[in-house]
Amino acid sequence: MVFSIIAMTAGAVMCWAVTSQTHGIRLATVGVILMVVGAMGLIVSIVVFDMSRRSAGGPNRAYYRQVIDSRGRTSSMHEEMH
Repeated sequence: MVFSIIAMTAGAVMCWAVTSQTHGIRLATVGVILMVVGAMGLIVSIVVFDMSRRSAGGPNRAYYRQVIDSRGRTSSMHEEMH
């Protein structure tokens, strides 16, 4: 995630702040490429981190039920599944 932000920042500097020209390479084009790659990396990082924070079993579930034993007595039962 940090690399993506650094790449976008460097790309923005190369695109808008650097005015010198080199032979065969346009620094503004390299800057745009760095910003696009940085944005894509940031999106992928956010998706991966979001997926890793979710629990594997889904949300916690609570069950309420009434239990009847062999003598016919009833009792209420509360179970929480994590």
